[in-house]
Amino acid sequence: MTRGTTSFEATLLRWSGSGGWVFAPVPAEHAPDAAGLFGRVPVTATVDGRTWSTSVWRDRRAGWLLPVPARIRAGKDHGDPVTVAVELDPTRR
Repeated sequence: MTRGTTSFEATLLRWSGSGGWVFAPVPAEHAPDAAGLFGRVPVTATVDGRTWSTSVWRDRRAGWLLPVPARIRAGKDHGDPVTVAVELDPTRR
C-alpha cells in the first residue's frame, strides 16, 4: 500500500476468542509494504460508506486485517461481504 486510496471487496471474519473482533481481511496486493509499531499501520478506512480512523494489523498467520467495529458494520457480521477503501494516515505514524 502506498500513498493514495486502495479499494477492494472483503468478506468479514469474526476472530475466535475473547473480545470477538470482526475483521475485513486485506488482500496482499492492497496491504502495507511494512508493519509499523506493534505490527500496525495507521489508516483512514471506509467500509460500505462509513469512514473512521483506525489501523490495519499484521497477523503472522492471517496476514493483514482491518478491524471493523460494530458501529461501522451496521448489523453485518461474519461471512458478510463489504466494500473497503483504505488510505495510509501519515499524521498518525
